Amino acid sequence: MFTNAHSPTSATLRALHPVEAAPPREVRPTAELLNPSPAMLCSNLARSVIEILAGARPLDQIGRWVSDSVYVHLLRRTTLVARARVTAAEETLRPRMRIGDPLLGFPSEDVIEAVVMVHQPARSRAVAIRLERHRSRWRATAINVL
Repeated sequence: MFTNAHSPTSATLRALHPVEAAPPREVRPTAELLNPSPAMLCSNLARSVIEILAGARPLDQIGRWVSDSVYVHLLRRTTLVARARVTAAEETLRPRMRIGDPLLGFPSEDVIEAVVMVHQPARSRAVAIRLERHRSRWRATAINVL
């Protein structure tokens, strides 16, 4: 690159036209991320439960979103499925699926009942979920894969 005595250097340009740095922003989780909408929570729970039963996702990942009884029930089912997979010498694969829009019912102010259709290449399943308000967020108190 050719320079001459009259061409400004980058340091001179910065001095003449200072670039104002944006003030640092504090990154806070939004309320949407801390307490997602019931429809989004049902869709994500349905996907997670199918992946857990397939052995592609650890059960601990949904522990905060489900009640103790649901957690124990899923733990039993996961154990049975894992034993069957070992017996059949099957490989664990992440299931391919398309999640349908959840259908929500509101039996009371603090209860939501939902059905989410999960479409897979070989079959479609319905996942029934009951959410109850626990303090300031929703928790699944019943999950059934049909």
